[in-house]
Amino acid sequence: MQIISASYVKSSANYTQCPPADKAEYAFIGRSNVGKSSLINMICNKKGLAKTSAAPGKTQLINHFIINDLVKGKGKQERSWYLVDLPGYGYAKVSQKQRKSWTSMIEDYILKRANLGNLFVLIDSRHDPQKIDLEFIDQLGQWQVPFAIVFTKADKNKPGATVNSVNKFIEALKQTWSDLPPYFVTSAVKTDGREDLLGFIDMLNKEFRSLQAP
Repeated sequence: MQIISASYVKSSANYTQCPPADKAEYAFIGRSNVGKSSLINMICNKKGLAKTSAAPGKTQLINHFIINDLVKGKGKQERSWYLVDLPGYGYAKVSQKQRKSWTSMIEDYILKRANLGNLFVLIDSRHDPQKIDLEFIDQLGQWQVPFAIVFTKADKNKPGATVNSVNKFIEALKQTWSDLPPYFVTSAVKTDGREDLLGFIDMLNKEFRSLQAP
């Protein structure tokens, strides 16, 4: 898959305000300091597409971006799909009322957005398994929401330390999961994992199109 353009569409306070559900859609979520915006910019190869900030919790709405890509095959085909930047969960310097509002907004979006093809859950590869991440993933299992795990900031550790941290998280998942979700190890700085993620999204796009075919 070759991305040829990526642009901001709109920000929504709830799922009913989102763009028409007429394209495949993939959302990214994680703790509010996990490097989500940097990862999105790396995937799309466009600096500044998703706004980064030193202060956690900057993303407060459902942010839609439209991605146009070029698929090689029997002739080159252009295709468009949505990438969504969701508010982070966990630490953010906001009121308890605001946190509850975000939680409700995220839950409604995840459960009611008809064209959501996959949720990418971002995990900071520098840390041991965090309870909040494991609980969120278990909740997705109860909701039967398709998802994949993306380990971020792999460049911040020595390779061996990153492998050890990822293995610890996978072992923690095995306590409650018999079938593990797909997972990717990435670095927004070195672009590690970009091609694997795009390949996975390409596969999901093909599945989405086959389901939409008459």
